[in-house]
Amino acid sequence: MSTDSALTDLDFEVTPAPSPRSAEERARILAHPGFGVHFTDHMVGLRWTRADGWHSARVQPYGPLALDPAAAVLHYAQEIFEGMKAYRHEDGSIWTFRPEANARRLQRSARRLALPELPTGLFLESLRRLIAADGDWVPSEPETSLYLRPFMFAQEAFLGVRAAEDVGYYLIASPAGAYFSGGVAPVSIWLSTSYAARARAAPERRRPAATTPRRSCRSRRPRATAARRCSSSTRRSRSGSRSSVG
Repeated sequence: MSTDSALTDLDFEVTPAPSPRSAEERARILAHPGFGVHFTDHMVGLRWTRADGWHSARVQPYGPLALDPAAAVLHYAQEIFEGMKAYRHEDGSIWTFRPEANARRLQRSARRLALPELPTGLFLESLRRLIAADGDWVPSEPETSLYLRPFMFAQEAFLGVRAAEDVGYYLIASPAGAYFSGGVAPVSIWLSTSYAARARAAPERRRPAATTPRRSCRSRRPRATAARRCSSSTRRSRSGSRSSVG
């Protein structure tokens, strides 16, 4: 298997977008980018197979992906993702914040879902390549950024249950407006030098795609009929004996 440094030296085939957005259209989008609505002109793609490891590194025009209806990701949700932001500084340079930590978390997620681990060096190189191609999409207004979304999924056509043998990794980007619509405002905090609160550490976070919708489901209260049915499956009669309710 190739080492991390060798994988970083993979040749990225670059295919420029045939019809990139004009500077005027891009400026209109960056003036009011929203979040996750607009996407840059290019994306990064890599492929992993059990026989050849990571290969087919490329920067390609942004566009739809072709998937077989039997692709494992569609049936077993074998997909993971990350998220980070690139910021433009006053001197025009573009920076990200501790992307190595995102690379490590993507690797932990991959281990959990029996996907191949993308080496840190190759993960960082994919970020560099996309920003080099679409750096003009990084906004310069305060509190704005270019959101980077790396993701990986099992793409082979196979309905059996086993570790994936054909995996795709992609990186897309979307300009993002200010997180707080009213701007960042200071808050008052109180610090104690006499007392210390101890808390248990949170479990190690991973980013499998299948768990994300569950957050929104938790906030939905069950229907009243279902609640009554569950709570009244057994009741006690006045005499104290246990009776069943149909």
